[in-house]
Parts: sequence; structure tokens; C-alpha cells
Amino acid sequence: MSLNYIKNFYEGCVKPPTVIGQFHTLFFGSVRMFFLGVLGFAVYGNEALHFSCDPDRREINLFCYNQFRPITPQVFWALQLVIVLVPGATFHLYAACKSINQECILQKPIYAVIYILSILLRISLEVIAFWLQIHLFGFQVKPLYLCDAESLGKKFTIIRCMVPEHFEKTIFLIAMYTFTVITMVLCVAEVFEIIFRRLCFLIKH
Repeated sequence: MSLNYIKNFYEGCVKPPTVIGQFHTLFFGSVRMFFLGVLGFAVYGNEALHFSCDPDRREINLFCYNQFRPITPQVFWALQLVIVLVPGATFHLYAACKSINQECILQKPIYAVIYILSILLRISLEVIAFWLQIHLFGFQVKPLYLCDAESLGKKFTIIRCMVPEHFEKTIFLIAMYTFTVITMVLCVAEVFEIIFRRLCFLIKH
């Protein structure tokens, strides 16, 4: 029985009941994760090593880098991907435990409403992540970062630091913003598809 639960859960996650949901899963699971995993590592993988300040001392570089990056973009986006997946995964786990077919989700009002709520929660999480990304990273990575190093001692106040590959990072930031916006648009479109298909189902019956 437990194997059937796992099978139903897997099928629900991989093949949602809506056409837009299936496209979103393909887009979300393949393109976005590939972009983050492969290109993200190439752009941000050695950022801390090449982040240099004047004076170029290891403890100063580490202090200023931690100030420049309270959280690394890769970790932030990985957490975003995982957290955004939680509402859909929770619903499909519930559907698997209740042995609910994907077709029944759109046919029964209660299941359709719960599924829509999971999509709306996903949208809310994407909006929060979008706002946090703006707050943490902005829209542009500048080549020069001014580090407030007053806590290191009277000898240091403002330290100039060079940010490596700032232009590539700016392009990557814009791409991640674009992915988030596209995901939100797909989620909204999926809600409308569910409503449309529910109306068609009610008209036929």
C-alpha cells in the first residue's frame, strides 16, 4: 500500500491535473534548476575567493564579504526553490494518502478549492522571495563595494572592495527575477485554467 502512495505522490508532482501545471513543472524542474545549478555555480562558485579589498588581507576580505553577502545568492535561490515546492508537494501527498485521482481533483469542488489554495500559497511565497531578493541583492551588482569596517578598529573606517564579474552577476540576477515573474504568471494562469475547466465540467453535467 505504501508503494502505491509513493507512486501516486510521484505522479501527482510530475504530472499535475492541469496542462499549465504540467508545463510549469517541466519549466520549474528542468530549466530553472538547471540554470541555478550549472550557471549559478559558474557565476558565483568562487566569488568569495576573488572578492578583494584594499588593504588585501584575508580577515578584512572575509569581514567585508560577509557584509556584502549576508546570504549567498545560490543558497537563497536553492531555499526559494525548495520552499515554493512545499505547497504543491503537500497537496499531492494529501491526494496520494486519500487515493485521489488527478482527474477527480478538478471534478470535485473541495479538491479543486484546496488545489487552488496551494497555488495561491505558492504565488505568495514567490512574491515574498521576490521582495527579499530585491532587498538583499538589488537589480545591479556594482564593481565597487564600500565596506563599513569601523568595528575592526580605529585604523579602518570605509574600505573599498572589488566585486569580481559584476556584469555577469547582474545578468544572472535579472534572469532569476525573470524566472520568478514567469513562475507567478504560470501560477495565475493555472488558477484560471482550473476555473475554466470547472465551469465546463458543470455545464456538461
